[in-house]
Amino acid sequence: MWLALASMMVAARLPWTLQRLLGRGLGALAFALAGSRRRAAATNLDLCLPERSPGERATLLRDSFRDLGVGFLEFARAWWGDATPMRRTARIEGVEAIEAILAQGRGVLLVSGHFMTLEMCGRLMCDRLPLAGMYRRHRSPVFEWAVRRGRQRYAVAMFANEEVRPAIRHLKQGGILWYAPDQDMRGKDTVFAPFFGVPAATITATHQFARLSGCAVVPFFHRREGADYVLRLGEPLADFPSKDVAADTARVNAAIEAMVREAPSQYLWIHRRFKRRPDGEAPPYGN
Repeated sequence: MWLALASMMVAARLPWTLQRLLGRGLGALAFALAGSRRRAAATNLDLCLPERSPGERATLLRDSFRDLGVGFLEFARAWWGDATPMRRTARIEGVEAIEAILAQGRGVLLVSGHFMTLEMCGRLMCDRLPLAGMYRRHRSPVFEWAVRRGRQRYAVAMFANEEVRPAIRHLKQGGILWYAPDQDMRGKDTVFAPFFGVPAATITATHQFARLSGCAVVPFFHRREGADYVLRLGEPLADFPSKDVAADTARVNAAIEAMVREAPSQYLWIHRRFKRRPDGEAPPYGN
């Protein structure tokens, strides 16, 4: 792990043009070698984008691995490298609306998904707004150290998923928390909510955070366009939370689905999003 991190630290300091080229090569290698993850991504694309032809989905599958490789080096650069080239061309929209909410003394929960641009766009947004983040602890103490150290270079705080009370306190005090609820968090409070029309086990934490803290819930769109970045803070979800946790969770999934449709190749399709099924249905991924 230390050798892997040392390699990432070296890669983080390469010119951005070279990083993108190497990232595409890493993605092509992963496509060839990571058979089970490639099959999971292909299954997800078949389930979520049936309106596309098989050829279009096959092209998107390859593109997603290319962006996976580029995203790996983006993570390294966000943690240990220089973001100046990205700052020059990044477009950030919607900050003023968030500042108006904060001026009322109200916290903001930024909801996003697991995109390969996640880390770099988080760093870029921290130039404009003081973000705290939530993350899942890693089994490897080396990688756990790296994640926290890397993100604390730009985030004002980091909360592990089980640190719910400190995260709620942060929101109650008028802070901003960035959260991605689009993975199956086993052992957590979940409901089956549609994601691209497919029931997906989805954590209800977005509803609970809003209910307990009174924060605004704002979708956070981010994507890469060539070598540039586009970050957009959407309108706060109206009348959120409601009394219906399942309906609120479905609204969150719909917001993330809209983000995916804007940048489908940059989404983390390799996650087995539909592994848990309702009513004893067989998971779609096989062995």
